[in-house]
Amino acid sequence: MQDQPAGQPAIKYKRIVLKLSGEVIRGGKSGDPIDADTLESVCAQVKEVHELGAQIGVVIGGGNIFRGLPGEQRGVDRTTGDYMGMLATVINGLALMDCLEKMGVNVRVQSAIPMNEIAEPFILRRAIRHLEKRRVVIFVAGTGNPYFSTDTTAALRASEMHADIIMKATKVDGIYDKDPKKHPDAVKYDQITFIDALRQRLNVMDSTAFSLCLDNNVPILVFNLNEPHIIRRAALGEKVGTLVRG
Repeated sequence: MQDQPAGQPAIKYKRIVLKLSGEVIRGGKSGDPIDADTLESVCAQVKEVHELGAQIGVVIGGGNIFRGLPGEQRGVDRTTGDYMGMLATVINGLALMDCLEKMGVNVRVQSAIPMNEIAEPFILRRAIRHLEKRRVVIFVAGTGNPYFSTDTTAALRASEMHADIIMKATKVDGIYDKDPKKHPDAVKYDQITFIDALRQRLNVMDSTAFSLCLDNNVPILVFNLNEPHIIRRAALGEKVGTLVRG
């Protein structure tokens, strides 16, 4: 891994897979699938961590544009809907790339579905080499297969690249023993084991993604992306959100 940039504080997690839902770049009042100000705010946080010297792979969902499972409920074939969702992640990934590049960050987009005109194919060794050369790598099109979520993509890429951690940026500040919106007495966990999370059926990631993280001992940090400088604080090892580990 690359040396720590001079003058920057030491980071705890040097190779990070950042999992973003598509919803995090959706416009609030405008309702636009991709809100320019929100996108810029997210990219500014990614740039902050990149400047610390971290190697960053980003997996972004497509729920701000289309989700396969809800599409099935509206009459869209599940396999077709999942491919539509994968294409939505490509749109989001290109938006992230464009924004980050305008901020001076070198970026590569790798797609699990071949589309050579707009993205590289996902090749593990090439992805690792990009990270080592100080490029942010954005992984799009999920795993390339229907019935697998972008949570699973994040778990798979993190396992393949021996990432130090998956940072799952959400709209909640961690994992609770029950829904804090419905239960005022809900208790937030600062840290929990994979086994306890499974036993309590806590909604950390979908079961396939969670199993991959458990089997490959990839910790998951869940936090609220809306908190100031949260990704940077997490990379430096500050106690934020909830850490799930073995």
